[in-house]
Amino acid sequence: MNTLAFYVHIPYCVRRCGYCDFNTYTPGELSITNDFSVTSRSYIDLLLREIEYAREISTATVVPTIFFGGGTPTLMESKDLGRVIASIGSHFELAGDAEITTEANPDTVTKEKLYDLRAAGFNRISFGMQSAVPHVLAALDRTHNPENVVKATTWAREVGFDEVSVDLIYGTAGESISDWETTLDTALSLPITHISAYALIVESGTKLGAQVKRGEVVMPDDDQTADKYLMADEKFTAAGFDWYELSNWSKPGSACRHNIAYWNGDNWWGAGAGAHSHIDGRRFWNVKHPAAYTQKVIESGNPMQEQEILTADEARSEEIMLQIRLATGIPLSSLSPNEQRSLPGFLADGYLLGPAWEGGSVILSQAGRLIADRIVREILL
Repeated sequence: MNTLAFYVHIPYCVRRCGYCDFNTYTPGELSITNDFSVTSRSYIDLLLREIEYAREISTATVVPTIFFGGGTPTLMESKDLGRVIASIGSHFELAGDAEITTEANPDTVTKEKLYDLRAAGFNRISFGMQSAVPHVLAALDRTHNPENVVKATTWAREVGFDEVSVDLIYGTAGESISDWETTLDTALSLPITHISAYALIVESGTKLGAQVKRGEVVMPDDDQTADKYLMADEKFTAAGFDWYELSNWSKPGSACRHNIAYWNGDNWWGAGAGAHSHIDGRRFWNVKHPAAYTQKVIESGNPMQEQEILTADEARSEEIMLQIRLATGIPLSSLSPNEQRSLPGFLADGYLLGPAWEGGSVILSQAGRLIADRIVREILL
């Protein structure tokens, strides 16, 4: 491939949410102050060195997408984030229609901050909304004020962001169907072009995981979680948002191209502490802790911790697992007779779309999306 997407990891948060197992660190954990300005400059300098290293070893020329995630990228100075965009643009060729996204906590932005982000080169922004219901946010250990999501999305459009997204989480302990409906209706009232909705996963090693293990928190049953997914899909579709991936819906033309690159198995470089990369079947990842990342970048520019080469079987399994999540599905002709053997049964049970099957594609129905993992397992047996 001649293209290379960039993911830029910012591993800092003001506090850690109880459900989060991402590679993030709070000021207390790193013995730094809540003023991230000095940390911002020093960490960004390291990212610039890693980008230079990426240029040294990559044969790609064009960068179609850049995505800043975390952590909380908007804790960094806008001009510092802009330095990363400029560096990628100077070492590679930014596509003329490059999609440049940052995640954002609505409590960390002002209208001026959003204006500065837009001026720095960002043209897409994704806000972590999670819920519109205070007691659900409290259960998630989210600290933002729900009203700030309304302000932030409105300001984003006013300063020139054409693409504005919100992330939602459903299946939190104590969240009723009515709570979820309130969140959906609130999200759809915002000036947005994209919505992601993810079922809450209890990860071991997190505060939530420990609470569930001790019996202090009881998670909702799978049937209720499935009902919430169906409600979301129906409301999003009625509001003009097209489903294009299991957990993502967008207005026409507003799908996240960066994430689609992941699902299509394209090449990307993950810059920053703990970031993962994929180039032509080789997967590698950086050391996780910011201190270790600092040391390795200063020494050589290369912060890689380990790598793996995907076997043909592993690459095939991953291709099927990712592409079946997409609304475009999988060409039936690309599947071997053995891989196809269980599919007629799923088709008969309504888990695959009949018209798509007749047209030569395996595409999940709404009911099929609820059992996507099971269908993948059957294909790969």
